[in-house]
Amino acid sequence: MTMDICLARVDSRLLHGQVATVWTRSVTPNRILIVSDNVAKDKLRKTLLVQAAPPSVRTSVITIDKMIRIYQDPLFDDFKVLLLTETVEDMVRLVKGGIDLSHVGINIGSLVFLDGMKLITNSVAVGQKQADALRYLHNEADLDVFAQKVPADRKQNLGDLLTKNGF
Repeated sequence: MTMDICLARVDSRLLHGQVATVWTRSVTPNRILIVSDNVAKDKLRKTLLVQAAPPSVRTSVITIDKMIRIYQDPLFDDFKVLLLTETVEDMVRLVKGGIDLSHVGINIGSLVFLDGMKLITNSVAVGQKQADALRYLHNEADLDVFAQKVPADRKQNLGDLLTKNGF
């Protein structure tokens, strides 16, 4: 047995209002794990993100390597996890490290727009690097990868969106 991941989400903003309220109510985790090497090193960001969590759900910020280590550890079998990463590339590292997301797929909430990127939904911007990472998750890892801001929105297949936008 391993920990139960009830939502795996990539969101540039990580933990914010929509995730803390709507998604938490929808998937009812007992743990929010923010998995980011950058945030784990940044005391201020770490503190602010943990404070944004709903009081009923324990929240931790951990590195990618730590997540891969604890995933198989029986001590964490009772965790029902809402898993958040800041980038698609971080999610790829988790999948390559053995985190099984086949039962939930990967929810892409929002990816911040930077120079050289294309907006492929109203909240998801990708450049070639992100497109390659999304294709890896969709094709090689054979995962359901979809854009969906909130549970009430319909899921949009990222493979289709990438093709439609020339990636």
